Amino acid sequence: MYVPKLLGISGSLRINASNRSLIREAAGFFGEATYTEADLNLPLFDADMQEQQGIPVSVQLLSDQIMQSDAVIISTPEYNKSLSGVLKNALDWISRTEGNPWRDKPVAIMSAAAGRSGGERAQFALRLCMVPFRPKVLPGPEIMIAGAARAFDPQGHLVDERSIANLTELMTNLRQSIIR
Repeated sequence: MYVPKLLGISGSLRINASNRSLIREAAGFFGEATYTEADLNLPLFDADMQEQQGIPVSVQLLSDQIMQSDAVIISTPEYNKSLSGVLKNALDWISRTEGNPWRDKPVAIMSAAAGRSGGERAQFALRLCMVPFRPKVLPGPEIMIAGAARAFDPQGHLVDERSIANLTELMTNLRQSIIR
């Protein structure tokens, strides 16, 4: 039986970030898969750097991980009413790699944020940023975890039943999008 390859991308670099907990929860609800967590600790995008040195090894690795995955989960915090600079930087770098690894890739987007909107604006901005890549971004259910500091138990598991139910449904939809 084929085991799908699932890539998780957190828009936060912090080890114990709520968005990192969220992608790990999502991966658990996805079910059996080979799960890899991306490292977005990349140099700032610089076209001069690219021209002089080529695509950085860390960027190429991320591009290859996207290309080789069957599906991707992205979770972004909301910084100043948009997605994180770390995530935007990664998208900018990936746009410079060969072969558009995002093309037709099933992608589930989610967010966890300190505020009441749960990262709604960040998700909207992320969806706009993904348009040129032409992935298959799932429409929902939308996962927006508000008050993220209180949304997870000490082990990093969601505590709200409604969020758990919606995340379970989204991961079922993501798994089904691979089968189609």
